Amino acid sequence: MLLENKVAVITGAARGIGRATALVLAQEGARVGLVDLLPEVEETAAAMARSGHRAATAVFDIADAARVHEGIEALRQMLGPIDILVNNAGIVTNVASVARMTPEAWQREIAVNLSGAFHMIREIIGPMAARKWGRIVNVSSVAALGGLHNQVGYAASKAGLLGLTKTVTLEHARDGITCNAVLPGLIATELVSAMPAEIRDSAVALTPARRLGLTDEVAHLIAFLASEHAGFINGAEIPIDGGMRLNASSLGSRREVGATRRAL
Repeated sequence: MLLENKVAVITGAARGIGRATALVLAQEGARVGLVDLLPEVEETAAAMARSGHRAATAVFDIADAARVHEGIEALRQMLGPIDILVNNAGIVTNVASVARMTPEAWQREIAVNLSGAFHMIREIIGPMAARKWGRIVNVSSVAALGGLHNQVGYAASKAGLLGLTKTVTLEHARDGITCNAVLPGLIATELVSAMPAEIRDSAVALTPARRLGLTDEVAHLIAFLASEHAGFINGAEIPIDGGMRLNASSLGSRREVGATRRAL
């Protein structure tokens, strides 16, 4: 097993990539702490228990630094020192153009998607450095590379995660800590499955693999990056998108791109 006797904490563990990652890391031998604002995180813990895996849960808002401190301390008491942190939690609910995005919506998206990851890292980085071993994986998005129509807060926050990832590497690689980012494309999560079929089909058409990614595929990549085998991979940005980033078209803009091509 890749992660035997390691303690991992995963944010956004109630569903989607976070839930799949929790299950895979547990299968690889880790003791797992599940963090989410949604009480449904208990369902992830129950699924793990049915498979014979130990998990602890903590329900708190990662955008609140004080609550993060309390939650991490509680998880340490239940599981022991934290070896692995997966910053997966994120929101993508504020759909609006730059001109129409409200300051309140912008602040909330940055607070959860970017500041939340910072708060989590800040709480665990000191003890990791003292033990000279740690693994941090930040779940960004291919939107960090090319932007995303009508999701300025999401794209900007996910791009910010890349700067956070590189800075942690620069400051703590000498402490035996790796910090990497994975950049999923369109993955078959519950939220993606609920998207209008037209949008989902357009995204698949823009993906050379011609399909959605699977949550387990992202989870297994995260498990590898959290293992001893990935000790010299640091500050990396790893797309897992079926080749979507290679297409010059941006998700959500096919109508505009088509109109431009016809005009030319």
